[in-house]
Amino acid sequence: MPELTVADRVEVLVLVDNSTDNLSSVPGYVETEFPSFWRRGARLLAGDSLCCAAHGFSCAITVWRDGVSKTLLFDSGPDSAVFERNVDRLGFKIGTVDGMVLSHGHWDHSGAMLKALDMIQIRNGGEAVPTYMHPGMYAPRAMRGPDGAIRRFDDVPTQDELERHGATVIHSKESQVVLDNLFFISGEIPRVTSFEKGLPGQVRRTKDGTNWEPDPLLLDERFIAVNIKNKGLLVFTACSHAGVVNVLKHAHHSFSAHPIHGVVGGFHLAGPTEANIPDTVRELGKFNLTTIAAGHCTGWRAIGALATAFGDAVVPSSVGKIYKF
Repeated sequence: MPELTVADRVEVLVLVDNSTDNLSSVPGYVETEFPSFWRRGARLLAGDSLCCAAHGFSCAITVWRDGVSKTLLFDSGPDSAVFERNVDRLGFKIGTVDGMVLSHGHWDHSGAMLKALDMIQIRNGGEAVPTYMHPGMYAPRAMRGPDGAIRRFDDVPTQDELERHGATVIHSKESQVVLDNLFFISGEIPRVTSFEKGLPGQVRRTKDGTNWEPDPLLLDERFIAVNIKNKGLLVFTACSHAGVVNVLKHAHHSFSAHPIHGVVGGFHLAGPTEANIPDTVRELGKFNLTTIAAGHCTGWRAIGALATAFGDAVVPSSVGKIYKF
């Protein structure tokens, strides 16, 4: 595999997340939605001028090298209306997107993919959008409730649907380096910790479509990494069903010569996985992270524990935030 090209700088715009937060203080490399709103020339602050939070995640990652930029859209969030509103309110130039990645086969990350493709194509002159998918993402999924009832999830768009909306779908179970070798897309994430056991209770349709089978591990989940000059790796994990510690261990194994500067995304430390918080905090301490931008499915108890342990390194993700590295 080609070496991951070192980026001169990186900018991350959070397009969809579970929360908004325009009042908490942030370090100098982070900008919240309000300053960005005024900087773009807005004259009146009103509710219909601002973003909406929603249960899901999407961010745009822009990487610069030698004055040339490449932008990767990582997930789309759960809902077309929310995605379109937030792109518009944030002034994001969506026609600059060079590719799209779906992190795993869940509705809260894939729900606006078709809308995103439409918006990109309208603004990029109709150019096809490379769209990176794991072939296991399309299987129908659900949760089995305590009473045994099956609670269905909305399906991920099919390959045919994606291509009708302008995607060039690229399937792989293996890791890839894409867009001028500036972005690493992991393959399937090895599960090496003892405490990160996936999503208890999740099931998926059997191949013959007649039944449901256990699917707690979500082996189609991937992460993204970029390599920032004088800093090291910035890792993006949209939901961390594999476990955020497993994610970072695999990132370190893949690029052992480079330190991990930070991690952005959901850590899935809520509900039944709240029991993993102490072990996760302990193990994260071994990576000497400078930035922990936890959001989406991390949960407030986990955010509190992370902030207690790591102080100012914790800058939680929220809609409209811009991280500049």
